[in-house]
Amino acid sequence: MRELKNMLVCTGLMVLALASVVARAQTMNALDPALHPTDKDLSVGTPALHPTDKDLSVGTPALQNRVDRIAAQVLEQTGVPSASVAVVKGGKLAYTHAYGKARLATGTAPAVAATPEMRYSIGSISKQFTAAAILLLQEEGKLALDDAVGKYVPGLTRGGEVTIRQILSHTSGYQDYWPEDYVMTTMNHDETAQQIIDTWGKKPLDFEPGTQWQYSNTNFVIAGRIVEQVTGRPYMEFLTAHIFRPLGMQSVWNSDEVKLTEDDATPYYRNALGPLRPAPKEGRGWMFAAGELAMTAHDLALWDESLIAQTVLKPESYKQMFTEVKLKDGKGTQYGLGVDVKDRDGHRSIEHGGEVSGFVAENIVLVDDGVAVAVLTNQDAVGAAATIARLAAPMVAEFPPADAEKQAVAIFRDLQQGRIDRSLLAPNLSDYFTAEAVADFRQSLAPLGEPLSFQQNVSELRGGMTFRSFLIVYPGKRLRLTTYTYPDGKLEQYLIAPAE
Repeated sequence: MRELKNMLVCTGLMVLALASVVARAQTMNALDPALHPTDKDLSVGTPALHPTDKDLSVGTPALQNRVDRIAAQVLEQTGVPSASVAVVKGGKLAYTHAYGKARLATGTAPAVAATPEMRYSIGSISKQFTAAAILLLQEEGKLALDDAVGKYVPGLTRGGEVTIRQILSHTSGYQDYWPEDYVMTTMNHDETAQQIIDTWGKKPLDFEPGTQWQYSNTNFVIAGRIVEQVTGRPYMEFLTAHIFRPLGMQSVWNSDEVKLTEDDATPYYRNALGPLRPAPKEGRGWMFAAGELAMTAHDLALWDESLIAQTVLKPESYKQMFTEVKLKDGKGTQYGLGVDVKDRDGHRSIEHGGEVSGFVAENIVLVDDGVAVAVLTNQDAVGAAATIARLAAPMVAEFPPADAEKQAVAIFRDLQQGRIDRSLLAPNLSDYFTAEAVADFRQSLAPLGEPLSFQQNVSELRGGMTFRSFLIVYPGKRLRLTTYTYPDGKLEQYLIAPAE
């Protein structure tokens, strides 16, 4: 129940190769595959079929088919049992669909197909709801982000100095209570929020408040207790009254208190590369305010609609939530209040991942584009949810490709058909593309079909030319295209090889 720091690596590999099945112990940092600042994410690239090729407006078969293709191929490659996906476009829910098996066959019962009506745990995506609750209370004048946490929760280490803003942005210094990569035996018994606070919130701080970013679920347990102390109501009761009910999020379930039902997705895990097994349930109380929510992808998308339209909070509150928190030395954290704050190809992205035992989720909201993709999966320690969301989001948003990407894709398609437009080539490259070379390109590339993404990831000057590198992603395969271009636009190189 911590930041899935290792999931950063896992997700990056998943996006590049769509084939990384990592050991469960690598990434069970259960409440957040946070995709955080140090992650060099190469997944949000240009889909091979650019948006201008087909109509991707709300509800069109082209949009649905592309989402279906991405989800189905990622599940096939990773072996994750199922995924439930919801897409928002134009600020409104455009598509929901479920893929794979929500429950695997046993000796006594057949497999059960996933449906959009099934709930999955969303793990640390829950944190943004806790942050929203705090911001609602600030709007009511009942607290302030820069209040000391000790004003509301007594006995905390340096509670008179650490602020609410710092716990919501993981810059407080409070030690994470679940950094392990698995569900420990101590978590088989129930725990209360106060017991967690008494154990971890009263230890010496890991660093001076505001000087580092370090993911800690303890922060959000404290935040949840602040909500309860200020309102005099149970945390979930406050969220239901102020967020879930007004937004029509009828499927929301407190999976910290009660296990999901037989009508919902079954959680799974693997030991190393072993068979899928039903995942154990954490004891009651361990996920309080940090990762307790379960719901359908549809209802998570309703929340995403509200982030885009800014209907739950006041504009100033959304500004605070979506603004990157800076450390005391001025360095950025790529984290706001309960959300990751990213720039994806020049587009503002508010996102977060989540993981609890047997479930991984990913939520990407391109707030200025009116686009969101919510993906819920039922196997822990695999980045399939993030892979699907990262590939689908730019496609749905119809990010315009750069001119160099347009040209690279067009030449790639021609070579798949055994053609080359020599008017684009400088003399050396024209000589390189002999009949044999063109035939080799066609025979090796044509069977691959359309890639899932085609992204430029390097551009630099060398030898009087512009060198560019592109990553071409297929299920289970990634290719590297390198080009050299003269100032007059002629290509001196166009080479494709397996990416390392």
